[in-house]
Amino acid sequence: MKKVQYAIVDIETTGGNASGSCITEIAIIIHDGKKVLDRYETLVNPQKEIPLPIFALTGINNDMVRDAPLFDDIADKVLELLTDRIFVAHNVNFDYSFVRHELEKAGFKWTARKLCTVRAARKIRPGLGSYSLGKLCSSLDIPIENRHRAGGDADATVLLFSRLLEWDHEREIEKMVKNTAQDQRLPPNLPPADFEQLPEKPGVYYFYNEQKKVIYVGKAVNLKKRVASHFTGHKITSQRQNFLRDIHGISFEICATELMALLLECTEIQKLWPMYNRALKRFEPKYGLYCYQARNDYSYLAIGKVGKFQGGIELFNSIYDGINLLRSLAQQFEIDYRFCIYSSTQGEGFQKKDTANLPDVLHHNSQIEKAIAFLSSNRKSFAIIDKGRVAEERSCIWIEKGHFYGMGYITTDVGFTETSELKEHVTPYKSNQYLMQLITTHAAKYPKKVFFSK
Repeated sequence: MKKVQYAIVDIETTGGNASGSCITEIAIIIHDGKKVLDRYETLVNPQKEIPLPIFALTGINNDMVRDAPLFDDIADKVLELLTDRIFVAHNVNFDYSFVRHELEKAGFKWTARKLCTVRAARKIRPGLGSYSLGKLCSSLDIPIENRHRAGGDADATVLLFSRLLEWDHEREIEKMVKNTAQDQRLPPNLPPADFEQLPEKPGVYYFYNEQKKVIYVGKAVNLKKRVASHFTGHKITSQRQNFLRDIHGISFEICATELMALLLECTEIQKLWPMYNRALKRFEPKYGLYCYQARNDYSYLAIGKVGKFQGGIELFNSIYDGINLLRSLAQQFEIDYRFCIYSSTQGEGFQKKDTANLPDVLHHNSQIEKAIAFLSSNRKSFAIIDKGRVAEERSCIWIEKGHFYGMGYITTDVGFTETSELKEHVTPYKSNQYLMQLITTHAAKYPKKVFFSK
């Protein structure tokens, strides 16, 4: 049986992600688990300027790499050293993504099993204050020279790796490098126990950074499967690399149904505003329907932008939705067009030519009131009753006069005489148009689960 060998790698680059940056230096040290077998180190011409902050960190400047080989020139050598060996690095996904990307650009398809010395150190030497290479070496009395140069950091990683092998009485490294091991895909700072505790049930999951702040909220039909999908694939964007590096913990909340998971995900994103959530942040309504009485005693209906503390009679994601509703109301209740304000560019009041044959003020204001009452009368109160998280409970989503009021769980032994009594058993949440769109679509698809209040 062929003995396992390791390629311990460190690189320096022009920036933080493989898609927009290039390698400026690479060191590869071949190790058989007991001793070093081979060593390769070279500067690389990145064919682009090295930013000043990178020069300040590494000491590598444009003059130093001007006559260095291109990565294409060394690709064959790099591939030869890496083939059939386990790729080892400190925060392995960073180095791996750059090397894989550069080899791909050179025309080589290459993948390898990976071993992250950050993760390995967390398992074998838990409880240390920091697992950055410099501080870890300091904690473990490992000498490190030429810091932030590929050769110096690779040499330190070799010493760290050798110590970890020596201390690894539970054979953690052997488990980590198996193709099926979670460590082949989990982010470097995520405790495996956080992933292992995830159930295969619907719910909402939360990713936390090092300061225990929520940085991402997601929903899932299968929590374990969905979370695992974040860690697969080989995207090399800076956003993905930073995202994976920032994940230090996971928590979750089981939901009875996918709809409840969707509603909870949206409300949590609106409340917590996590830095890596983008899509659902767009669903705050931007426009509203308002009614006001002017100095001429006439009531107006207007479409305008939603203010921070303004509710509005109805809320809309786009101004066109608001305009269409206002036109429909004006036609249905015969409201004079001059009292409908469709945008902020329209002024209040009339030009002289517009003041002829104005409607009776009392009759007009009455029609406005009827239009508003019509909108209110269309807002029904109802519950969506569905299965619970366990057999002994049912889930409930309560809609109060056309707005999402809240959701929760009720044990099957609780009886009701009126549907409205369900309201007392749910946790209130803030409503918005996107949530109501999800709920009304679901209610139309599953009418047997809908129970209207009398």
